[in-house]
Amino acid sequence: MLHGGTRKIDVYTHVLPPGFYEAMLARTSVRDYMQKRLRGLPTLYELEARFRLMDQFPGYVQVIALPLPPIESLADRGGSCELARLANDALAELVDRYPKRFVGFVAALPMDDPEAAVREGERAVTQLKAVGLQIFTDVQGQPLDSPQFLPVFELAAKRDVPVWLHPTRSPRRADYLTESRSKYDIWWALGWPYETSICMARLVFSGVFDRWPELKILTHHMGGMVPYFEGRVGWGLDQLGTRTDEPEDLVARARLKRRPLEYFRRFYADTALYGSVAAVECGVAFFGAQRVLFGTDFPFDPQHGLLCIRETVRAVENATLSEREREMIFYENAVRLLRLRSV
Repeated sequence: MLHGGTRKIDVYTHVLPPGFYEAMLARTSVRDYMQKRLRGLPTLYELEARFRLMDQFPGYVQVIALPLPPIESLADRGGSCELARLANDALAELVDRYPKRFVGFVAALPMDDPEAAVREGERAVTQLKAVGLQIFTDVQGQPLDSPQFLPVFELAAKRDVPVWLHPTRSPRRADYLTESRSKYDIWWALGWPYETSICMARLVFSGVFDRWPELKILTHHMGGMVPYFEGRVGWGLDQLGTRTDEPEDLVARARLKRRPLEYFRRFYADTALYGSVAAVECGVAFFGAQRVLFGTDFPFDPQHGLLCIRETVRAVENATLSEREREMIFYENAVRLLRLRSV
């Protein structure tokens, strides 16, 4: 039974605000990464259609962020900075104009220029009141634990805003060395959870949580594969260094102050799982209800967002949780983590 009157803060929804949407169209073709999908979802860029759909769910509000592709894939180094600034100004304007719809926005960053990303993140948080920073699981093929990207995590820790971690992997990333592309949407269905998981592991072993104990990272789609593979990232990774003789692996394991599993549990996760009750239960069991937030991935479904909301609500409502845990997931965790005042 759905509790239609329960307050719900959807912490991971996507929008293409006016101005930025036109700039994206001018720089891309329908054959580029994710463009066919984006252009076929009117609730991404038509606000009235979006609001009509949202009205079907009483007490429901959104935190908004850009969708894929990453900013840095749309322009060169200088152009990505301009696009990020345009995007964040437009996202902030939507929050200001529609506060009863949008309770906050997550800033876009030009990660191909890490210094500019820090400057833009600082501006977005301090001047535009962004509630967090969105980054993707790699930056043009470079891992996020590369030294040049660590100042972004330092900024998030210093300003006490979460990092939204979104997976990215294109069809051009073949699943086998003998092939030129990933077939049958495997790059999306299975590739994205994998990318999330390996990114989490790289961040764990880089020591970011020891370096910045208060760092908060919100993983999209309930931490990818990690909750399901609790045993492998637990007892399995406790044995790092016994399978290979790579000095880098031994140094990384010795550097950590705790078991790898304990760091994996320090991530936050959203419920964007397309309605899987079992996956919600698995994720809550792994992270704890206090680190799981209601998120739907709106509007990426066959019904332009309706299914995302309906099925995610249904999954949380039907999972084996207490009413207190549901209230935390639907509402309280977002208020606390994002420091929201008037919702």
